[in-house]
Amino acid sequence: MVRVRFAPSPTGSLQLGDALSAVASRRFAEEHGGVLQLRVDDGDEAVLADLDWLGVLWDEGPLRQSERHVRHREAAQLVGCGTPTHELAAAVDDLDFGITHVIWGSGHRATAELQASLIRALGGTPPEYVHHGLLHGDDASSLADLRDAGYPAEAVRAYLEELGLPRHDVHLDRARLRRFSIEALAALSDEELAARVGVPVSVVPAMRGARDLREARDYADQILAPEQIAVDAPETLGRFRELVEGGLDARAIVRELNAVGGDLKAVRRALTGRDRGPELAAVIESLSRDELLTRLDS
Repeated sequence: MVRVRFAPSPTGSLQLGDALSAVASRRFAEEHGGVLQLRVDDGDEAVLADLDWLGVLWDEGPLRQSERHVRHREAAQLVGCGTPTHELAAAVDDLDFGITHVIWGSGHRATAELQASLIRALGGTPPEYVHHGLLHGDDASSLADLRDAGYPAEAVRAYLEELGLPRHDVHLDRARLRRFSIEALAALSDEELAARVGVPVSVVPAMRGARDLREARDYADQILAPEQIAVDAPETLGRFRELVEGGLDARAIVRELNAVGGDLKAVRRALTGRDRGPELAAVIESLSRDELLTRLDS
């Protein structure tokens, strides 16, 4: 049976290269009817949280090094100084748990050679080491960076799945990742999107044009906490009031204002205090009739 192990570097939040290895390992195990074993150092709770956020499930583990220290010391006595190094501990665990494949970045080639020689010295057969190109970020180096930037987990997972096992190093493609982000947000129900952003469902129409969750939050704030500014466009705002009081729906109001050459930017500024943001019709749709009139008055 195929048995794949994933043991990320102990660096806090999961690095992009490790995230790529994790997704590739999960898919490889599934495609071959095998299992994925997760190993972490003590205290690597951030890694577990990142894998959970990314939707990468493991079949065995998490196995912690502290749980295996006795066995590691025994093995160290058999191969040269009695002190279990990190490489020896990994080799011993691969041997004991029958690991058949290790998928990781090309930067681990020297480590793979060392671990393979240690396994042979212990009388075992090394697993197959599958190397892929490294994933380099721009100003992002970890999943935490992408999460803080507002990218939903589905978008990051889809991007990593598409990369697969690149033969050469690749650079993070922000444009491609943003496309996945737009698609992921569009696939969410109103209730799911509101929950992700932490806002009432009523403001979802204004968030539908957002490219990521951070932008969606900014759009929601324009509805929930508008800035107060002076707007000098009495004719446009007067006509807008008439249309609202007349009961027209949001898109009809925008069409009517366009037809008479109304100042749509003035309407946006009166409602949100901003010059840019979600589609104006979505802003109007997200506000009740009474709230629209109140913002005009203020």
